Amino acid sequence: MTDPVRIAITGAAGQICYSMLFRIASGGMYGPNQPVALQLLEIPQAMGVLEAVKMELDDCAFPLLAETICTDDPKTAFTNIDAALFVGAKPRGPGMERSDLLKDNGKIFSSLGKIMNDVANPDVKVCVVGNPANTNAYILKANAPNLNPRNITALTRLDHNRAISQLAAKVGSTVPEIKKMVIWGNHSTTQVPDISYCNVAGKAAAGMVDEAWAREDFIPTVAKRGAAVIAARGSSSAASAGNAVVDHMASWVNGTDSDDWTSMSVPSDGSYGIKEGLIYSFPVTCQNGDWKIVQDLPVSDFIQGKMKESEAELLEEADAVKEMV
Repeated sequence: MTDPVRIAITGAAGQICYSMLFRIASGGMYGPNQPVALQLLEIPQAMGVLEAVKMELDDCAFPLLAETICTDDPKTAFTNIDAALFVGAKPRGPGMERSDLLKDNGKIFSSLGKIMNDVANPDVKVCVVGNPANTNAYILKANAPNLNPRNITALTRLDHNRAISQLAAKVGSTVPEIKKMVIWGNHSTTQVPDISYCNVAGKAAAGMVDEAWAREDFIPTVAKRGAAVIAARGSSSAASAGNAVVDHMASWVNGTDSDDWTSMSVPSDGSYGIKEGLIYSFPVTCQNGDWKIVQDLPVSDFIQGKMKESEAELLEEADAVKEMV
């Protein structure tokens, strides 16, 4: 047993966190031998619910859960943390324009970034979940210059998992048989699920499906899956999102398999012609707690065009919040 990894989690009384916290506390993120300390942040109005969540965590008697702190003070939540999961964000309300949502969340994430910049471990690993996740991460990174910029990421693993599930159902395979799925771009409807490099039990996925299905059915189904869940459930994805956060962090910390990669929204270094600095989803491999963009993949004209559309959306979002970065 070692010292606990300290994990700050925002929006901790919400549905995503209710699906996620118990998996983290039981070792699902950092493994069966690593104790964790949870530093849970909520708004004052939700502190009663958060205390109830803590009661349930206590009642599970998890051997790996060293400490649970509940607070409405960001400084307390972010002090000495090794990881930060930004699940909380302001949702889009009735009549609200996307630009308004960007600016309102921008204020939140710029403020939280400045606080984290002062009190967190400089090598803290950050995953932004709350939408618009990529641009929220972009704002956070700009307001936390003391932190390792490579470690400011946004969640694309939910889209990655959705894509694997859709392909598995289409070709009649199991999930573990599918390797090298890719999600390019923004976590929005402009994202680009791409099976060009996938293999299914060692066979090229592109040869197992019609090209028309890949372009006209697969891409929009994955990109709009969140809306489909809302339509069916009456509220947004919670358990699958929480699971994806655990997967994102576990791959980052413990590494990807030697014959596979994952999709993460990370700061672009200019790879594949994407503007440097944008938080953009690429295929990455992970090793020793770091990630690396998979290079030199042949990209078709169709996929390249879709990638540029997603980049354009992120550039437009960046312009809308330029005064915050």
